Amino acid sequence: MEQSIQQMLSRSGGGMGDAAGVDQPTPDTSEQIHISSLALLKMLKHARAGVPMEVMGLMLGEFVDDYTIKVVDVFAMPQSGTGVSVEAVDPVFQQEMLDLLKLTGRHEMVVGWYHSHPGFGCWLSGTDVNTQQSFEMLHQRC
Repeated sequence: MEQSIQQMLSRSGGGMGDAAGVDQPTPDTSEQIHISSLALLKMLKHARAGVPMEVMGLMLGEFVDDYTIKVVDVFAMPQSGTGVSVEAVDPVFQQEMLDLLKLTGRHEMVVGWYHSHPGFGCWLSGTDVNTQQSFEMLHQRC
């Protein structure tokens, strides 16, 4: 029986749309983000404290390999948010925070950003897209 199934598959081009008749693995290029408990609690506390305004912060950590990002800490960014938007990162404040981190002996780098949408659900506004694009100019994986 197994032989007849193989014969049918080979006559039909391999089945499942595979013209060569050989299964090919699909490479997994998805990224895994590992967020420490400390970072998660700080993000949740920051978001909750900002209600009803949106808040924003930067995630610190490392790019472990091509597919893994490790977030170990975060820091809140000062910004003036409204009910539906939050202004982009203040580059002066960001640089000051990174300089202070180096002074304290911490070697983490900015690996991404976060912000809240209190009561609005999960979606990307035009401002969010612009913020993401500006981070990608600094590092394509942010």
